[in-house]
Amino acid sequence: MNGKNLLFSLLAAAAATVALSCGNPQDSGKTANEFYQPVRQSTAPQVQPVTTRQQVTGTGEKTSDTRRQAFIAQLEVPRMEVPASETMIEHEGFRISYNRTRLIPNWVAYELTKDETYGDVERTDYFDVDPSISGRQAQFSDYSHTGYDRGHMAPAGDMKWSRDAMDACFYLTNICPQNHNLNKGAWNDLEIKCRQWARRYGRAWIVTGPIVSSSEPKTIGRRHVVVPDAFFKVVLVPKGNSYEAAAFVMKNDNGNYDYTQCSMTVDEAENLTGIDFYHALPDDVEEKVEGRYNANVWK
Repeated sequence: MNGKNLLFSLLAAAAATVALSCGNPQDSGKTANEFYQPVRQSTAPQVQPVTTRQQVTGTGEKTSDTRRQAFIAQLEVPRMEVPASETMIEHEGFRISYNRTRLIPNWVAYELTKDETYGDVERTDYFDVDPSISGRQAQFSDYSHTGYDRGHMAPAGDMKWSRDAMDACFYLTNICPQNHNLNKGAWNDLEIKCRQWARRYGRAWIVTGPIVSSSEPKTIGRRHVVVPDAFFKVVLVPKGNSYEAAAFVMKNDNGNYDYTQCSMTVDEAENLTGIDFYHALPDDVEEKVEGRYNANVWK
C-alpha cells in the first residue's frame, strides 16, 4: 500500500494506547449508546430485514424500503472502541463527537453527495462557539496568535449546498489547531479529492478527526485546547454492488505530503484511532472493504 510506512513509523508506537477522553453525552437527544446503535438493527423494527444485496447495493437503484434508506443515511456514523464519554452534536449536514476535555472533536462525520458538491453558498469565515451546547468548549481567542490555523474537520467546501450547514461548520466544535502549511496545502488537496470522489461515485461517506498520540500533548490558549499530532480522514464510496474504502493520515506539521503517500486501509486507521468506522455495514462486507486499499479507486 502506498506510503503506509511514512506515518506508521511515527504513530505505531502510540497506536495501542490511543485513548480519547471527553465530556458527557448530551444535546443530540440521544445517549452515546443510542447514537452508536447499528442502523440496520435500530430503525423501523416492524419492517422485514433488508437482504444483504439490498444493504450493499449503492444508491443508484430506487427502493421504498425505509430501513435501507435509514441505513444509507447514517452509514457514516462511527463508534468509539475505547472507553470514552462524549458530547454528541448534530448539525445540518454533519455530526460531531466532541471532546470536552481536549476541546476538539473526536470525529466529524457526514455524507457528501454529487449534487451537494455543486453548491454555491459562499463561506462565512465567521468562527464562533457552538450555540447548540452549553458549558466547556473552545473559544475564538484560544487560537489567536498561536501560529495554528482554525482547521475544519467538516470543510466549508463540502457544505456549500446549505447556508445552515455552512454556518455550522464554522462552529469551534468542528475545529482543531492545524499547521498552516498542512491546512492550506496537502490537507486541502485531500478535501478537494473527496469532492471529486463524491462526484465520480455519486456520494461519499466521510469521517475526519484528530489523532493525539502524545502522552503530554501540546495545548494552546487559556483553555488549553489540545494540538493534535496528526489527522485522519476515512472515506467510503459505493462501487458496483458493494463499497470501496480508504483512510488517510497526515502528520500535523509542515510536511508537503501527497495524499497517496499517506494512504492506508480502514482497518489500519482503526488501530491508530480506536474508532470503529462503518460498523453499520454487514460484518462480512465490513471486513472485506476495510481490509483492502484499491489504489485505482482513489486516483
